[in-house]
Amino acid sequence: MQRILIVDDEPSVVDVVRSRFEREGFAVGETGSGEDALLRLRNETYDLLILDIGLPGIDGFGVLRQMRAEGFEQPVIMLTARADEVDRVVGLELGADDYVVKPFSPRELVARVRALLRRTAEASRLRQQIGDAVPTSNGLQLDNARRRAMFRDVQLTLRPKEFDLLAYLASHPGQVFTREVLLGQVWGYDEYVDARTVDVHIRRLRSKLSEIDPESNLIQTEWGIGYRFIEG
Repeated sequence: MQRILIVDDEPSVVDVVRSRFEREGFAVGETGSGEDALLRLRNETYDLLILDIGLPGIDGFGVLRQMRAEGFEQPVIMLTARADEVDRVVGLELGADDYVVKPFSPRELVARVRALLRRTAEASRLRQQIGDAVPTSNGLQLDNARRRAMFRDVQLTLRPKEFDLLAYLASHPGQVFTREVLLGQVWGYDEYVDARTVDVHIRRLRSKLSEIDPESNLIQTEWGIGYRFIEG
């Protein structure tokens, strides 16, 4: 049975979401506190978090930032009362996987959770397909078994999806991939995924690579199409 944690301080929202997910066969934990959510993550096992931005005390962004800093890789769906693109971009930058704007349909939320869990499982299979190591001739070395990335003999600090995206691109040097293809191969495509997720991850990868070598240009944009990895 898959376990989800609902982090929201609105009892009416929690009641509706918990009831729906329990009917769908999920085990559900709940809390209205960001601090308590972090404690639960450290002491309990969850497959996914539904995380409200507007929490008292530590808000949703703070919870997400801290859990990623501590190495928790569970997928996260953010809840927000505002259809604000700035919130979406900030959440993606911090490591969120999806967004739902209140008020929302519980049925749609279940569909998004199932899709996200499916993408997570597909990404795990992808890591096995890529192989143990992806050596390149441009100063980049990826060790898939240990989830380590070295560039110019400096270890990169990458989030799980950043590593998966870089490993996929590096294993297909010279090929151009559209955002949709990358979503399908790295995230597992479904109707709820925003293609801008790829752009955010590419931007973060470029920033981390350029911190080590400002002249590096390993990931190039093919305007109007997508991205390619340059080897050599």
